[in-house]
Amino acid sequence: MLRTGDEPLHARSPLRLRLGLALWGLAWAVAGAVAFAGVGRPGWATACAVIAGVAALDVGCVLRRLRQGPHYQPGRDVPPYEPVSDGVVGARHANGGAAWRHRRRAR
Repeated sequence: MLRTGDEPLHARSPLRLRLGLALWGLAWAVAGAVAFAGVGRPGWATACAVIAGVAALDVGCVLRRLRQGPHYQPGRDVPPYEPVSDGVVGARHANGGAAWRHRRRAR
């Protein structure tokens, strides 16, 4: 896929794919636990049940994240961090960042 430079604005989350894969794994793990329990293999049935539990937990986490909705993403005019001048960088290292913290509080 070609990069356009506006990925934060049009980014797509893989949560629905993760949900589908977790549901697929949950179905197979439950089927495996039932099948192994039916043929008298309790160890394998327990292992499949544990995998089913992990998959069910993952389904719950993904559903929670999907229900939260989209999160705030800053626009193009918001820099990812506050730019610092060259004089402040030297003072920041020399005195443990006291000048930088003071400058931040002064605003």
